[in-house]
Amino acid sequence: MLAFAIRRLLLNIPIYLGILLLVMGALRVNDPIHFRLSKNATPEEYQAVKESLGLDKSLLVQYWRFLTTLDLDTESWDTPGITVGEKLGDAVWPSLAITLPALILTSLLSVVIGLVSAFRRGTSIDRGLVFFAVVGMSVSFLVYIVILQYFAAFRLNEWMGKTLFAIQGYDPTQPGWWIKFCMLPVAISTIVAMGYDTRYYRTVMVEETTKDYIRTARSKGLPERTVLFKHMLRNAMVSVVTRIMITLPFLVTGSFLLEVYFNIPGMGKVLISAITAKDFPVIQGFTAVFALLFIATNILTDILYAVVDPRVRLS
Repeated sequence: MLAFAIRRLLLNIPIYLGILLLVMGALRVNDPIHFRLSKNATPEEYQAVKESLGLDKSLLVQYWRFLTTLDLDTESWDTPGITVGEKLGDAVWPSLAITLPALILTSLLSVVIGLVSAFRRGTSIDRGLVFFAVVGMSVSFLVYIVILQYFAAFRLNEWMGKTLFAIQGYDPTQPGWWIKFCMLPVAISTIVAMGYDTRYYRTVMVEETTKDYIRTARSKGLPERTVLFKHMLRNAMVSVVTRIMITLPFLVTGSFLLEVYFNIPGMGKVLISAITAKDFPVIQGFTAVFALLFIATNILTDILYAVVDPRVRLS
């Protein structure tokens, strides 16, 4: 297994190097220096800004520095005195405060609903669960944000005479801060993600119910609960692991829309702000970390396949 992980890691090194080079090239299609100069800037001012930003070096030197440091020790252009690494560290925890509970809730509820829907296929229970799943995935993310901000925050707070859920903001020093600032974003993320995950898990479970080992288990007179959780769920774990691992990198990257509209200083909001301000070190550093997370997740996914299912051979 260690040899497999090392082999996969070596195969992904060229991909990662290519991603870093592509990011650098894409950001330099338009000269970033002009964004920080007035229209009547002199050549001397242009050269001074170019040197201060480190863009007077050759592209190869800039790429080598980016490759060896990921720009984590470089100062942000938009907020001098603060490095990219510091911005990254400050933004990770607000993102995790939303995405980690949402992932746990979504995964648990979706797997259970998928199991129930598959075993009650064709019944009113199954049709009702599928209907709500389709509604959850069909309505725009932004619609849920606007509706819940208005009714569950603004109107509810007005009716209760106190702020139960904040419309915007993030302050972990306040008592009960998670409920106030994070519960609504987590609820929205769970509602939307459950629509997609429930449909996916139901399809997987329905396919499992048609296999011989399920018919054999039932013919032995085993309780439905045993067939459901001990036999079928165990054999469907490869699909469950795949779905969870796909979303795992977003635990760190956060949800862009939620963080922007709820004004939560997570990685999604910081990255959007950096793109707006043409803050290239932050964009490059965050992109490098995101790419590293996705590559590591893909390798870890293949390893977990062999852990949850002995039939999978890494060779």
